[in-house]
Amino acid sequence: MKAWVLHGAGDLRPEIIERPTPTEGEVLVRVKGAGICGSDIPRIYQTGAHIHPLIPGHEFSGVVEELGTGAEESWLGQRVGVFPLIPCRTCGPCRNRQYEMCRHYSYLGSRRDGGFAEYVTVPVWNLLRLPETVPFEEAAMLEPMSVAVHAMRRVMPSETDTVAVCGLGTIGMLLTMFLLEAGVRKILLIGNKDFQRQTVQKLGISEAVYCDSRRQDVSRWLTEQTDGRGADVFFECVGRQETCALGIQSAAPLGRVMLVGNPFTDMRLPRDVYWKILRNQLTVTGTWNSTFLREPEDDWSYVLERLADKRVKPAQLITHRFSLAEMGQGFQIMREKTEDYGKIMGIV
Repeated sequence: MKAWVLHGAGDLRPEIIERPTPTEGEVLVRVKGAGICGSDIPRIYQTGAHIHPLIPGHEFSGVVEELGTGAEESWLGQRVGVFPLIPCRTCGPCRNRQYEMCRHYSYLGSRRDGGFAEYVTVPVWNLLRLPETVPFEEAAMLEPMSVAVHAMRRVMPSETDTVAVCGLGTIGMLLTMFLLEAGVRKILLIGNKDFQRQTVQKLGISEAVYCDSRRQDVSRWLTEQTDGRGADVFFECVGRQETCALGIQSAAPLGRVMLVGNPFTDMRLPRDVYWKILRNQLTVTGTWNSTFLREPEDDWSYVLERLADKRVKPAQLITHRFSLAEMGQGFQIMREKTEDYGKIMGIV
């Protein structure tokens, strides 16, 4: 089969390798759609993965083409989305069915072979059946959509809350999409690209509630937009010390600050920022991954229901589509930032 194989940091090669065979409790999935995540870029070019050689890619969907022993016949030919985290099932969080916080997990695309290939083996437990109404490219976005939904549901804003989203990469944009679907009426968006401004307008959001941090004083803008009160909920989707501090300083009394962005730097809070947490009695919390229980109440089911009913349309965020052979162009665009991009999708 064709695959992109990572041999070490900065050494990603398109290769022809042996097609994998599913073992007990696994299936072989023919990949139909594979999204490039922002976390794939440092893994490929800077840090490398946990093992080498490795096929990256943890956002993908496809069709089950072969069964390992113990896999039910009903999976054969099934269209599937894939939860990439493989829990150990024995640690404390796993025993509490908090699999996203597993202490000893494996992971498709970073700790074992993932979806930047024609085929990948996946444990049956990690599969989600797809309705025919859900295209493969949208199903390949189930993972980042579920991450966004998990952050939202942990601090679930009411329809009347003033909600700020700082950082409009893929997760921030998807979070905005789901906040709109949930009926939140006042959403304030903070970005730093003309492309982001254009994208939020396509989602039906007025330019008046978009702040360009390159040109505007964000703190003053938030003060003006909230009549001096601050945001009831502030989503930090950047992962930088200054935006973390902005969220705390811009939160309303009894406000909630949800930290979503993976950290680029160490986080240190100046004393006056720390005082804001105390004096405004803020809730500052974090989010990680998403809930996957294969039950109606989990994040993946929440997302899939809205995808199937066309209540959210994440394909609006796809800006580039490449064949598997052409995906190197997508990696380069995201690494070099040579052009504007939203979600870059591989169509395998």
